[in-house]
Amino acid sequence: MIPRPRILLADDHAMLVAAFQEMLSPHCDVVGTVSDGRMLLDMAPKLKPDVIVLDISMPHLNGIDACRQLQPRLPETKWVFLTVNEDPDLAAEAFRLGASAYLLKGSAASELFLSIQMAMQGRKYLTPLISKGVPLPVFLDRPHNHHADKLTPRQREVLQLLAEGRLMKEVADILHVTPRTIAFHKYAMMRQLGVKTSAELIQQAVKLGLVRP
Repeated sequence: MIPRPRILLADDHAMLVAAFQEMLSPHCDVVGTVSDGRMLLDMAPKLKPDVIVLDISMPHLNGIDACRQLQPRLPETKWVFLTVNEDPDLAAEAFRLGASAYLLKGSAASELFLSIQMAMQGRKYLTPLISKGVPLPVFLDRPHNHHADKLTPRQREVLQLLAEGRLMKEVADILHVTPRTIAFHKYAMMRQLGVKTSAELIQQAVKLGLVRP
């Protein structure tokens, strides 16, 4: 008998999580749900799920950066991104980080089941809504948007928290550093990204997919 996949759901929309849980329960064991990226960092190593189904746009820490931090610690876990973000650059980045699947919340429910099955088989899946019929190897060979590479993982964390409207002291408390360190990161990012105001910096956070528009 094939064991049921153990699934951890990460999404900040409570009604969607409840719907996904109900939909998956007949076929999978949903071992937990979390509503933000930092909760995911805490719970995933404890639960060690077979598959993490996660959104990109989550509070505190987005799904891409959560995956970047957790993937080395959970090498056997499969990552299925389920999001509204149709940006092909983000989809390509997710696969470069080790994702097994990338699909949209507007995809058919059957795609979610298919992507989990393929992930458990060691295969990869990209929704046709983004691939437009292009084979995955060709899609991943597309030119890489290096704009995001200008920022370190810690800078991305700081930028997301600032873009969510938090004061530098709040960000410092969350990341367990000093406000002076957060100010250093902020102004370093402004230089690196070629922006002059906080508003322009937040626009960059939206472009990088760190926060919702």
